[in-house]
Amino acid sequence: MHGQKHILVVDNNIARIQQLETVLSFIGEHFQVCGHDEISQRFSQQANILTVIVCGDVSKAVLDLVSNNPACPFLLHDVLDPAALIEHVNVIGELSAPLNYAQLTEMVHHCHQYHNKIPKQSRGAGNSALFRSLVGISEPMQHVRFLIEQVASTHANVLILGESGTGKEVVARNIHNLSDRSSAPFVPVNCGAIPPDLLESELFGHEKGAFTGAISTRKGRFELADGGTLFLDEIGDMPHPMQVKLLRVLQERTFERVGGAKSIKANVRVIAATHQNLEEMIKTNDFREDLYYRLNVFPIETPALRDRKEDIPLLLKELMSRFEHDQGHTVRFTERAITSLQEHSWSGNVRELSNLIERMIIMYGDQVVDVSELPSKYRHIDVEEYMPEYPESLQEREAINELFSGFDYGDEEELDDFSAGFEETQASGDNGVLPDDGLNLKEYLADLEVSLITQSLDKNDWVVARAAELLGMRRTTLVEKMRKYNLQKQED
Repeated sequence: MHGQKHILVVDNNIARIQQLETVLSFIGEHFQVCGHDEISQRFSQQANILTVIVCGDVSKAVLDLVSNNPACPFLLHDVLDPAALIEHVNVIGELSAPLNYAQLTEMVHHCHQYHNKIPKQSRGAGNSALFRSLVGISEPMQHVRFLIEQVASTHANVLILGESGTGKEVVARNIHNLSDRSSAPFVPVNCGAIPPDLLESELFGHEKGAFTGAISTRKGRFELADGGTLFLDEIGDMPHPMQVKLLRVLQERTFERVGGAKSIKANVRVIAATHQNLEEMIKTNDFREDLYYRLNVFPIETPALRDRKEDIPLLLKELMSRFEHDQGHTVRFTERAITSLQEHSWSGNVRELSNLIERMIIMYGDQVVDVSELPSKYRHIDVEEYMPEYPESLQEREAINELFSGFDYGDEEELDDFSAGFEETQASGDNGVLPDDGLNLKEYLADLEVSLITQSLDKNDWVVARAAELLGMRRTTLVEKMRKYNLQKQED
């Protein structure tokens, strides 16, 4: 009975106990019986209790047990004062008297569901580190974590389905790490990334001289994963001849190296994954039906990110924490930016989200990102962009720097030439007179810059390289300024 959940019956009435024992044995449930005076001790000593069936009087010990163990469901049967217990939400039902087979099996089912769907924070933190990469409060992600926990301790083959970027390998690694094979290797193979003529050697290994280039004996992935888990990613891309050989290994649990005759035992658990619809591929004869059913013993479907948008804030927090640990830099998002990201369709799923965070770290490392800083495809809400105002002194300095940004002040000769030209302009009296009502210095300087650039271009028949040389600036700088001011040669 190790590991098997069982029922604990609490009663002091011999006749009622015998009736319960008969029915529970008939439906195949494991159970134990104790009196009211020993309930506290027996409950603390027993593991894997499915439910406690309370009968007869409601003692203080029973009341305390129900109150102090919210993670355990309780059932009542022929209780003298059920009102004392029924207010507790973990008292999930009352069995009729006499016992009814259909009702009892339904209540047992409810007890199993009570354990299955219990909130994760109440299950203990033992597996929390393993599930860090599967964060999420959404129902689809809770279901994925539940399925992983159910299948991990078994030896069943698992087929993980889902779009690219949904974390299929992460699911496979969690299954491996929670299994009794966790101390052995986890060996991933991307079936679509290996050329078809090399895939057999990659999986099963080869003997020396088996083919041209086989200069020594080499172990394949099945041998490298001995005792552990072999993860066959993109199984839908596996060629037909290899599908036949893989099926034989799954059936017989043995294989031979390429060029070898010795059978080698395949002590591995196989987990496969694909983003393709294998059932449709079976219809078009692109995937073997018998292999599909060998792999699809326990299917797990990873949800697309667009179907669990409520998980995006938690995913952002987790991914940013990883980048900070790995790179020493992170980025933060405003609530408005997170809301905008939740409106995105995420065709690339979690991988796309991770790439976006890395891009934001490169551009705005250790800053706070708002909607206006997000790439345009991720801006799904209208937010007025913050435009700061600066003191007049800074604006004037910006205008002057903009005007003379094309000059290379590191070149003394160019600086001297510019100074001489500026002095000649002043000597001619054409150095500008400030109007009585003032002027907008930034616009004035911009107009002056446009005038000088246009004159230089006209003098050089709009040959940009020569005009830039005359203005003492780089050609690329002049091209940028022409684009800024929309300066184009007028057609005759």
